[in-house]
Amino acid sequence: MRLEDFDYLLPEERIAQLPCEPRDASRLLVLDRGRDELEHKQFFNLPEYLRPGDTLVFNDTRVIPARLIGHKEQTGAKIEVFLLNRLTATDWEVLVKPGKKARPGTVIVFSEALRCEILDGTDFGGRVIRFQFDGVFEEILDQLGETPLPPYIKEQLTDKERYQTVYARERGSAAAPTAGLHFTQGLLEHLRQQGINLAFVTLHVGLGTFRPVQVEDITQHNMHKEYYTITPEAAELINATKQAGNRVIAVGTTSVRTLETAAVGGQVKSGSGWTSIFIYPGCQFQVVDAIITNFHLPKSTLLMLISAFAGREKVLAAYREAVARQYRFFSFGDAMLII
Repeated sequence: MRLEDFDYLLPEERIAQLPCEPRDASRLLVLDRGRDELEHKQFFNLPEYLRPGDTLVFNDTRVIPARLIGHKEQTGAKIEVFLLNRLTATDWEVLVKPGKKARPGTVIVFSEALRCEILDGTDFGGRVIRFQFDGVFEEILDQLGETPLPPYIKEQLTDKERYQTVYARERGSAAAPTAGLHFTQGLLEHLRQQGINLAFVTLHVGLGTFRPVQVEDITQHNMHKEYYTITPEAAELINATKQAGNRVIAVGTTSVRTLETAAVGGQVKSGSGWTSIFIYPGCQFQVVDAIITNFHLPKSTLLMLISAFAGREKVLAAYREAVARQYRFFSFGDAMLII
């Protein structure tokens, strides 16, 4: 499989710059793998495709203000630090820009209350840093940090909560699990009343999700690790759903990766850890029966995951249809249900 096999043409005007209002008014392209059919709906039509006993699995991670702007203590030069993975109470894996002169021992000052020292490099070109702070770190970060939006979004977001899901709880992501942005509290309550189970797992989205593939042979791509947690309660609900012959429907590729990482013999094992799972065509799914997802970037690992689930040709044909019908793409774009 070559990287070019996962390319498609997307006019720039199809990239959504602002979220849809209300959240569940976005469009929904339904791909039925068995019947090889496409349907065009709105996201609030989702309950029509779900059955009592099905379980939706959401990623409840919350995006942190991960971009910090500071200056080098030694020279005063401006420097940007982008938080990726928290390693300890003080230590993080980060990206630093400009990075060439960000060597171990460099001290970066963000305010009187926050500074950090570069400890080491990483295998992906980032750095390991140690923060020193006066006060509560999360409160300082909320004051000084900026919520990062993907580089293809040029518009300013007036309401920062629109880049959070309505069920976001666990702080730690550098990017939102965007398939979940379409859900409203009203829609969630409607699903509960319909007899649909709601399970929540956590995967803190880091570099692994949006790092570009830079090798022609995609099997040689290495994913960056991301931290996940599955509670015993969530694992029990998901496993009971499978045992009853009902469907587990993953909301977003991060939920897919979390479930398939924790799958042992078709059962989900509770616990926490780091995952660098890379799902591409040929991989076998143990847990996930259907996926709710957004439209993904050409040549991305996310498009490869969806292609593994539904078939590359079917996915690319659906994307061509979505472009022709002027669907909105990427983080703030429309959604897709694959059943």
